[in-house]
Amino acid sequence: MSVIQRFDAADYLDSEEAMAEYLAACLEDENPDVFLAALADVAKAKGMTEVARASGLGRESLYKALAPGAHPRHETIRKVVGAMGLTLTVSVAYGADDRR
Repeated sequence: MSVIQRFDAADYLDSEEAMAEYLAACLEDENPDVFLAALADVAKAKGMTEVARASGLGRESLYKALAPGAHPRHETIRKVVGAMGLTLTVSVAYGADDRR
């Protein structure tokens, strides 16, 4: 009998490049919970305790901030992303409708 294991993205996030690409792809989704879930996956891959310590958040606060439906402050997101050794950037969406 084969057993189906639950997929855990954190198992595949083994480099900063993979983490950055994963977060960038999830940030494109209109649903903010997708990005929060991705941040939680990356934090898990890096180690929740380490990310909490490096961001200055308590471990429980980190879990709450990254929970589906949470509305973390921009400052919190920046602290968490920075604690992971990453940054958020903005770029021009070439090929998008010209809305000038």
